[in-house]
Amino acid sequence: MTANSPGFKEALKAIAFNEGISLFGVADITGIKDTFLLDEHISAKTDKAVSIGYNLSALALETVADAPTQIYYFHYQRANILLDNVALKLAAFVQRNGFNALPVPASQLLDWEKQLGLLSHREVARLAGHGWYGKNNLLVNERYGSQVRYATILTDMPLETDSENKGSCGTCGACIGVCPAKAIGENSFNLEACALKLKEFTKIQKIGQMICGVCVKACHGKKP
Repeated sequence: MTANSPGFKEALKAIAFNEGISLFGVADITGIKDTFLLDEHISAKTDKAVSIGYNLSALALETVADAPTQIYYFHYQRANILLDNVALKLAAFVQRNGFNALPVPASQLLDWEKQLGLLSHREVARLAGHGWYGKNNLLVNERYGSQVRYATILTDMPLETDSENKGSCGTCGACIGVCPAKAIGENSFNLEACALKLKEFTKIQKIGQMICGVCVKACHGKKP
């Protein structure tokens, strides 16, 4: 393939889907790089991002009632591992073809006080066309709802970008009443209340991580 070959994107997509990934898209990140917790000289070497998403197990989510369970916690961890492994394979393909690639872990905090990672996978996924911000403050995909974990690969490979998704939750409020922190409103989201509840959940035996899963389980997207 030549430097501008349209085959690059299809090759990356094929790798991702063959590895069990559910969503693949490419985002133009030039407008959001100033939000990255990344040295400027490294950030300057990338202008696009590949966003990959994994649809979580519906049965694992069914074990969640009003708090995370050990089954969901284990599944959540393994989903992140899968995403990271696939991100490494995609980065390897990019580098073999002479371009820069930085795989960003699916779940890694660099700023613990503000609970921030290197970048927002949700924002990159939104720009890549995977969905819109829902009332639960998560990304909502039309097919999978919020039941998706994401990872990102920053690159300068010449890839055609996807269009942003202009969808919305509309009148759906499935996540509002089930939120154990009462953090979700029709037109508002209380991040502090959500964070406090997540910290509370870390004390559950053998969980120890800031996860919930309740509003994730409730959000199914727009099913036909």
